[in-house]
Amino acid sequence: MKYRLYYWPEIQGRGEFVRLALEYAGADYVDVWRLSGISSLPNKEKFKNPPFAPPYLVAGRKAIAQTANILLYLGSRLRLAPKDEAGRLWVHQLQLTIADWLVEVHDCHHPIGSGLYYEEQKRESKRRAADFRAARLPKYLGYFEDILASGRGGFLLGKTLTYADLSLFQMVAGLHYALPRAMARLERRHLRLAALHGRVSACPRLAAYLASGRRIPFNRQGIFRHYPELDAR
Repeated sequence: MKYRLYYWPEIQGRGEFVRLALEYAGADYVDVWRLSGISSLPNKEKFKNPPFAPPYLVAGRKAIAQTANILLYLGSRLRLAPKDEAGRLWVHQLQLTIADWLVEVHDCHHPIGSGLYYEEQKRESKRRAADFRAARLPKYLGYFEDILASGRGGFLLGKTLTYADLSLFQMVAGLHYALPRAMARLERRHLRLAALHGRVSACPRLAAYLASGRRIPFNRQGIFRHYPELDAR
């Protein structure tokens, strides 16, 4: 199966979670809009079940949208999810929690509206980011740290890496870019998460991807954005 991924070519965003799974598994795929440099949503008539927005993955005649849904589809096909239903649902549940977390990261710099510039909601962003750093970020880090502590092997399901581990790696990497001071402080209490980040980034295929031009750098157009005033102590 040759997959076709459609996502904005200039940012990591939600599409990066799918890219990481495809790259780690060595899947045959085309990052269509990055290759063409053209971003255009399909006509609704093109697919029986049209996507609302990217990312979406085309696999044969199927068009699958929503990051967690795409990863649920790819999980068993790329051997990045358990074979049993209970295991697959557990990994999907973890991915949905990561999706909630990602929304809260985005809302640190766009708490009022996505259609407004950051500068138009800077005051509200400072308040939102302060609450995120103090209350929400420790809860998410603590939740995943506890899951890692409950197993043996260094991954969320123990010794077996799943797509949820790849997504958790991306969250840690993105937060280090967006909130380096907060993460430096909090990571001392979440050493298993730090170890998972290092373990995933050292996987040969992923290490090659991260060092390549295919990995889009973090920037101020994506979900993870570094504004020093939002990372204040």
